[in-house]
Amino acid sequence: MKQRIIIFSGLAVAALALAAAAVAGTVTATATVSGAGSLALSNGATATLTDTLDGTDQTVGYTLPLTLTDARGTGTGWNLTVTSTTFNDGAGHTLATGASSIASVSMACVAGGTCTNATNSITYPLTMPAAASAPAAVKLFNSAATTGLGRFTLTPTINVSIPGNSYAGSYTSTITVAAVSGP
Repeated sequence: MKQRIIIFSGLAVAALALAAAAVAGTVTATATVSGAGSLALSNGATATLTDTLDGTDQTVGYTLPLTLTDARGTGTGWNLTVTSTTFNDGAGHTLATGASSIASVSMACVAGGTCTNATNSITYPLTMPAAASAPAAVKLFNSAATTGLGRFTLTPTINVSIPGNSYAGSYTSTITVAAVSGP
């Protein structure tokens, strides 16, 4: 009787093992990832700088916080371009056309996201083009192909040269930054 129980138990275990093997299969999982189709740029608050004339030529800096999002999913790269109008006080006084230059640009991935850092080929300092009306734009920062994917904070540091013989006043300049496709 014990032999029968052992034999039946052995057969039951073998049957369960065969049944488990018989229901095994493979499943292919497919993930479809679509790009949002956009390259977007937004800017932070208005940039301001202050200086007190003392008779010497001075350089004063400010930052221009930008957020760039490349959610296209293509890896084609992008460029940031910049142009500006000449600093003008509204009373006929201006700063030099080449008064503004970009000293550097820092880049960081926005928290909560994963980025492929941009490979930038622009060298600094870079003189910002300026005229009474905005001249042709120049590349401020770029992202080579297969880099610059994700959402980034880019912060250019812009230096403004103020001659010692400047007129006191409130000078303004319109800065135009654009994001365009391509390295």
